[in-house]
Amino acid sequence: MGPIEHVYIVEDPLLFRQYRFCRQKLLLHRASMKRYADGLKKLGKAVVYVDAMAIDHSADIGKRLSDDGVERLRAVDPEDHNLLVRLRAACKLHRIDFEMVADPHFLTPLDAIESFVANKKKLFFTNFYIEQRKRLDVLLEGDQKPMDGKWSFDTENRKRLPAGHRPPECELASEDAYALEARKYVDENFKDAWGDTEPLWYPTSFEGSEAHLKRFLLERLSNFGDYEDSISREHTFLYHSVLTPMLNVGLLSPGHLVDAVLESGLEPKRGSSAVPMNSLEGFVRQVIGWREYMRLVYRKLGTQQRTRNYWGHDRQLPNSFYDGTTGIVPVDQTIHRVLRYGYCHHIERLMILGNFMLLCEFHPDAIYRWFMEMFVDAYDWVMVPNVYGMSQHADGGLITTKPYISGSSYVLKMSDYKKGDWTGVWDGLYWRFVSKHRDFFERNPRMKVMVSQVDRMGEKLQVHQRTADAFLSSL
Repeated sequence: MGPIEHVYIVEDPLLFRQYRFCRQKLLLHRASMKRYADGLKKLGKAVVYVDAMAIDHSADIGKRLSDDGVERLRAVDPEDHNLLVRLRAACKLHRIDFEMVADPHFLTPLDAIESFVANKKKLFFTNFYIEQRKRLDVLLEGDQKPMDGKWSFDTENRKRLPAGHRPPECELASEDAYALEARKYVDENFKDAWGDTEPLWYPTSFEGSEAHLKRFLLERLSNFGDYEDSISREHTFLYHSVLTPMLNVGLLSPGHLVDAVLESGLEPKRGSSAVPMNSLEGFVRQVIGWREYMRLVYRKLGTQQRTRNYWGHDRQLPNSFYDGTTGIVPVDQTIHRVLRYGYCHHIERLMILGNFMLLCEFHPDAIYRWFMEMFVDAYDWVMVPNVYGMSQHADGGLITTKPYISGSSYVLKMSDYKKGDWTGVWDGLYWRFVSKHRDFFERNPRMKVMVSQVDRMGEKLQVHQRTADAFLSSL
């Protein structure tokens, strides 16, 4: 490929200025990128660092490269459709040869993606996950059979956190000169960003990320499976790894992550699991399964997803969903959590935030923007399929067989939240939604029973609808 003469590290506007990104994300970006730039310089590389304020549009980097005399650009695939389009167009405009290098932060080669989707009318995660296990030779016994007899232990991963149980705390990231510089930079240049820059929650170095991983393996992996879906008012991180902020910026690689988890979780001499299989398999499924599958869906179906609005929802998100004053206790608690950490775990994202936003009939574009702004680990490749597909069913079911909605009963079952006025509102919105879309639910084998319940409600349905309408009118 020829020698690399200069390395350009760019704070692209799409990743720094497109939305009101949360401060924890901007802090992570700035500190890790500046640290990486200095590391390359110590290795003798000629580094050009471009601040977010130096360019107004992704295409502006083309002029910068041209002015610097660059004739050929080699870039790692950003896994961002809009950014890639802008980058290609900028290079073409300024007559710069452009070469794309595969993103090393995923485990699935593009030819494997093409092979999986070939001749399939509909994609199913389970099929993809089984292929991944076999292709990567992960948790297999002889004849490519799943270890312990099952491909997925998901049904065992739905325990509620016992009363009084205290999971281990996640340690704060170490502060250093890079963190201090990044905090000053973010506070001065992104005054309207959400959340806080203090304290620093997430490591910004390879070493810090590795230490974070090791603490997870020692302190939380064993109980990850049991309490993966549990929701707690008091505890944010529970037994989750909280590795995606570092994984999604390249401070950790998925291959290393899987190797470390398997090495920690298996006892090779006995061929049995030192960590419970529901925890081991459940974590592996997140990394080689869901993470890779979301990237596949983004590449193959993302444009279709983000341009659909299956339910025809058109409400905009009110300020109460940004400051946590909706009056719905679990929603407000989760929003406050996200404002503090730029994070909440996947069940809170799907079954509290996404679920409630769907029932409120917010436009999927507004929900997409909200998740992109508020989360430290949010990027286009992961939020398009998760919001338009998994969370909102706005794509009409391209990757799901049913919308992920529920009444308050699911939240009460999986959490320590107590009944209150919020449960009546939540249930009202839920039954209003089922009644409004009864034709859809009657056609869905997994959810048609809900229509039967609606038909048996009588006047109670009218009470639910009045409660829901009053709440929606108050937004």
